[in-house]
Amino acid sequence: MEGPFKYIREGNGKVSRVIRMGTRKSQLARIQTDSVAGRLNELYPDLHLEIVAMSTIGDKILDTALSKIGEKSLFTKELENALERNEVDIVVHSLKDLPTSLPAGFTIGAILQRENPHDAVVLHPKNAGLTLDSLPEKSVIGTSSLRRAAQLKKRFPQLEFENIRGNLNTRLKKLDEKDDYAAIILAAAGLKRMGWEDRISQILGPEDCMYAVGQGALAVEVRAQDKDILEMVSVLHHPDTVLRCISERAFLKQLEGGCSVPVAVHTEVKGSMLYLTGAVYSLDGAECLKDTMQTSVEIDNKVSESAQECVHVAVTANNISSSALNAAEKLGMDLANVLLNRGAKDILTTARKLNDAR
Repeated sequence: MEGPFKYIREGNGKVSRVIRMGTRKSQLARIQTDSVAGRLNELYPDLHLEIVAMSTIGDKILDTALSKIGEKSLFTKELENALERNEVDIVVHSLKDLPTSLPAGFTIGAILQRENPHDAVVLHPKNAGLTLDSLPEKSVIGTSSLRRAAQLKKRFPQLEFENIRGNLNTRLKKLDEKDDYAAIILAAAGLKRMGWEDRISQILGPEDCMYAVGQGALAVEVRAQDKDILEMVSVLHHPDTVLRCISERAFLKQLEGGCSVPVAVHTEVKGSMLYLTGAVYSLDGAECLKDTMQTSVEIDNKVSESAQECVHVAVTANNISSSALNAAEKLGMDLANVLLNRGAKDILTTARKLNDAR
C-alpha cells in the first residue's frame, strides 16, 4: 500500500502500516471505535491501529438543546477537520450523527451491521416495573430529540416531555440522582454497547416511536481519494444495513430534514424486498404525515465500475450491487416526494420556525 501514511517497525523487525482512527472522547464513542478496530485487526493482522480521541461542538455545549445549536455537524466537524489535515486516516461515527451530505473529499466507506435501532425507556429506579402507559399522569420524560418528543406526545398525551442533554453516562446520572424525570428515552443500541441492557425497561416499537435515520449503525468516514483505505474498510459493509440506511438517508435528504425537525423512519429487508416507512411530525405531534413504500433490491452482482457512480447519499459501496443501491436511494426519494406532495414541507417549515423561536 502506497501513500502519505505512517509505518512503524515492530520489535521483530516487521514493518506495519499505522492507521489512525479518529473518535469522540465519550465512553460510548470509544467502545464503538474499539469494536471497529477489533474487526479491522481480525481482517488485517498486520495493521497497527492508533486511536485519536477528541471533543466536538456537541460534546462541549451541554446546556442547549441539540436542535437549537443550529450546526449540522455537531458531533463530526472536529473529526472531519482532523481527517482533512491528515491527522487521522479514518473516523468512526454513529451514522445518525452524519449529515446526508458530507464536505467535499469525504465519503462513508463502511456501514457496519446495525444494532437494534429502536428507542428504549429507562425508568427512574422508583418506577421499576412500570411502562410509559402505566406511569402516573403528568410524569416528566426526558429526551433530547424532537423526533422522540413529537411521536411520544401524540401517543402518550398524559405525559410531559422535557429536554435532557449530556452523554449516556450523564443522562443516566441525572435520571438516577434527581427526581426531575420519571424516565428518559435513549437509543437501545447505545445502552447495549455500554453493557447496560439491564436498564432497559421497555423497547418502543414502530407503533409507539419510529427511529432516527441511521440509528443503531456505525459508519467509517474516510478521504475519498484514499482508494486503498476505502477498499480496506469496504469489507466491513453489511449489505442489508447499507441498503436500509441509504433509503433512510435519501428520504431525509429529499425532505431537507435534520436534527431541527421531527423526521422518523422504519426499514426492513425481507427476502429481496426493502420496505421503508417514513413520517414527518409537527413539534407537538398533532400533525403527522406517514406512508410506507417498498422496492426490489435483488442482487444482480454487478458492481459499479466507477467509484463516482457508486456514491449514494455520501456512502461509497463499490462491493454492493449497484442496482440494489440505486433502488434503495430511489425508494427514499420517492417516499419523501409522496409526503412532500401531501404537505410535508409546510409541517417541517412550521416545526423549524417554532423550534427557532423557542
